[in-house]
Amino acid sequence: MRHFGHIAPAVRKGLFFQEPCEFGAGSSARMLSAALGATLYSPATRPRLAEDVIKQAGRGVVSMVLCLEDSIDDSEVVAAEENLVRQFADLAARGAEVPLLFIRVREPGQIADLVQRLGSTVRLLSGFVLPKFTEERGVPFMEALVKAEKVCGQRLFAMPVLESPELLHLETRAETLQGIARTVDKYREQVLALRLGVTDFCSAYGLRRAPDMTAYDVQIVGAVIADVVNVLGRADGTGFTITGPVWEYFRLQERMFKPQLRRSPFLEGRAEELRTALIEHDLDGLLREIELDRANGLLGKTCIHPSHVAPVHALSVVSHEEFSDAQDILRPERGGGGVLRSVYTNKMNEVKPHRAWAERTLQRAEVFGVAREDVGFVDLLAAGLAE
Repeated sequence: MRHFGHIAPAVRKGLFFQEPCEFGAGSSARMLSAALGATLYSPATRPRLAEDVIKQAGRGVVSMVLCLEDSIDDSEVVAAEENLVRQFADLAARGAEVPLLFIRVREPGQIADLVQRLGSTVRLLSGFVLPKFTEERGVPFMEALVKAEKVCGQRLFAMPVLESPELLHLETRAETLQGIARTVDKYREQVLALRLGVTDFCSAYGLRRAPDMTAYDVQIVGAVIADVVNVLGRADGTGFTITGPVWEYFRLQERMFKPQLRRSPFLEGRAEELRTALIEHDLDGLLREIELDRANGLLGKTCIHPSHVAPVHALSVVSHEEFSDAQDILRPERGGGGVLRSVYTNKMNEVKPHRAWAERTLQRAEVFGVAREDVGFVDLLAAGLAE
């Protein structure tokens, strides 16, 4: 699979200076953690889940979470587990390419049980999402995952969700963060990425952000994100990929743009029309939040509606200017440091302080590609939405 792999090769060639690379479930953890992109959540109770997974893969989704936790009622868990087993068998029988698939469980015991019940179809599973992760709760989850790996003989990743009240509350935050850091460091080979449960953070104080506000505008939430990145997202080799929080609003329907998008992947001058439509349908806040995610050290995003996928991926593509700066900073002859004028002659590039940024930028460029000089977000979004 690859990002933007669902669009025609000729269109992709016209959009990218450097096209996104191919990757798969067997790729390195480093590549997969950067490539997660918009991770689409779906309740595990959906009766046509296999069909949904294949359909979303055809629309550019590369990672999905099939949820047994908060998205379903407590009384539905048993039936949802049975449904997952049936749907994995259906997916295996169809033989279609599927995204990276993760199951969000409630308790550690579900991991071994599901792996056993999935049988040979476990080969379609990339790992598990672990809710309300702390050191106390996380260790049993990680031990269960390691045992399940040995039983099925397959690599299984963990994506812990940081959403517990202990992490939110100021008096317990530092201790909780240190405990989480110890746990994920111990199981570093199994941890693919850390996810932020901002909805749970807001719930603890009876808060809910409006569609024109980002998670960072809710200061109590922004403070937690900053502390999580501070401890767990460092660029010195000790950090992990941390993904952006969920966006709750989804009034936008992709079909509203289909007629105009079919005419040209570059909109033929309709860029402003699309920008206006995005704002009118509550995606202006999403776009600002994605930009703030990256500015604050996050990569990828939890999504609960397919209409969010294309904007997340379009804004993940590296611009030609970013790519030029990153390459220039990392040239071997720059190893001694120094300051240089950017290729675009509009900024200062200081080699040593900007090195970690440049390395992360080239990692993102590898999986999301580099846009051509004259290609912007709207062009990429239009191509991502086009059938």
